[in-house]
Amino acid sequence: MAVFLTESDVRQVLTAEMALAGVESAHRDLALGQALDTPRQRSRLPQTVLHILQGALPAQGVIGYKAYTSNRSGNRFLVNLFDAASGRLKAVIEANYLGMMRTGAASGVAARWLARPDSTVAGVFGSGWQAEGHVRAICAAMPIELVKVFGRNPEKLAGFCARLSELTGRRVVAASNAEDVVRDADLVGTVTSAASPLFDADWLKPGVHVNAAGSNALIRQELSEGAIRRCDVIAVDAVATALAEAGDLLPLLEKGRLQVRQLVELGEIIIGRHPGRINAEQITLFESQGLAIQDLAVGLRVLEAALARGLGQEIPLQ
Repeated sequence: MAVFLTESDVRQVLTAEMALAGVESAHRDLALGQALDTPRQRSRLPQTVLHILQGALPAQGVIGYKAYTSNRSGNRFLVNLFDAASGRLKAVIEANYLGMMRTGAASGVAARWLARPDSTVAGVFGSGWQAEGHVRAICAAMPIELVKVFGRNPEKLAGFCARLSELTGRRVVAASNAEDVVRDADLVGTVTSAASPLFDADWLKPGVHVNAAGSNALIRQELSEGAIRRCDVIAVDAVATALAEAGDLLPLLEKGRLQVRQLVELGEIIIGRHPGRINAEQITLFESQGLAIQDLAVGLRVLEAALARGLGQEIPLQ
């Protein structure tokens, strides 16, 4: 029986911990050769863009894709899960909330494996929809006590900080400026659509970990060349995806100031094939573009939890 899950169904069952577990499993499977992932493809019209990410997690019994449209009226996300053995449709899941939580979870998993384990202060650029998932994930993954957030709209920022303080049980406060976000932060996150660098590289303290989650096109850039060159470890979700989309990294790669061999896939660190951080003074970076297998792994866990609670509507398909 195939099932349709609404946004309401997903919200009832999906937790930050579930998203973290799903995303980490996807990266582990990819590094072990037990996953396939195809970089995002786009079809563009003047008014609307269709984005498709596809992949497979055969060890978890699922193959599928996420498709979404972006338009001035908004974005619309659907995850489609199929049984890997039979090819039968398992579920169609409305995935706006799911995508927000899995995007944040990628940063949470990266922080768990690359940030100093005693990290307590985080600085975050962005107070929008995706920034919510980012803050929730790092608070679930790390012993964060204080999150400093900087956004362009003071009223929106105040509401964001109040809501996330309640959701996470941590102090989430508005930063006065960009330097306030970065100075003394153990973990810095960028979750914006910026076209130019957000902060000065000199503000990064030794030992900081940076999660860059917003630069998924050449026209977007959140980190300066100087900031990237200060990083001792540069992790990506998948090298092929980074080479297609990482607006922070592509200019340096094209200039020869960064080599492809310097990019480390997060899964390689998770399974111990690459050491990741080796001392407390290193600066580490995770460039997050997003993978289909992240959506599939989280979607599979959402489906199992929803069915256990009797949620979802049957889709009349053979």
